[in-house]
Amino acid sequence: MPMSATPCKTLLIGYGNPGRCDDGLGPALAQRIEALNLPSVTTDEDYQLSVEHAWDIAQYDVVVFADACVDCHGAFYFRPLSAGDPLSFSTHSVSPQALLTLARDLFSSQAKAYVLGIAGYEFEKIDEGLTNNATINLEAAFKFISQRLSRHDFSPAEGCAAN
Repeated sequence: MPMSATPCKTLLIGYGNPGRCDDGLGPALAQRIEALNLPSVTTDEDYQLSVEHAWDIAQYDVVVFADACVDCHGAFYFRPLSAGDPLSFSTHSVSPQALLTLARDLFSSQAKAYVLGIAGYEFEKIDEGLTNNATINLEAAFKFISQRLSRHDFSPAEGCAAN
């Protein structure tokens, strides 16, 4: 989707647990994007996605789900996302696809959605802070998505940078 004349109202949700090292990549990205104070862009950060996010999604034209990725083939990936099985959630976690379905079915949402996966390496250790390689990947993902958000350009990108 190339740059539009009217900026899309966009929500970036960065999720993960900053107390589990690289699992905090999503929230770290959301904090960096929030600091840019981009027009028409709102950020949210959370430990995990929940059914309550369906209402939030329905208020926007575009939503970007940012999370750490275990099996990335580059520093990050950026892909379109479609609604999925709403029965795939539990009280502990909800998939982005299930949230899109709930937002569509409950609130008539027409939001276009994307997932931004950022390569992480350490998820088991209980410690705050990202590994050096994850920090490098975060910087690459930040440069990519901040430019896309500024231009309202949401075309996909795969394997955008080396690990």
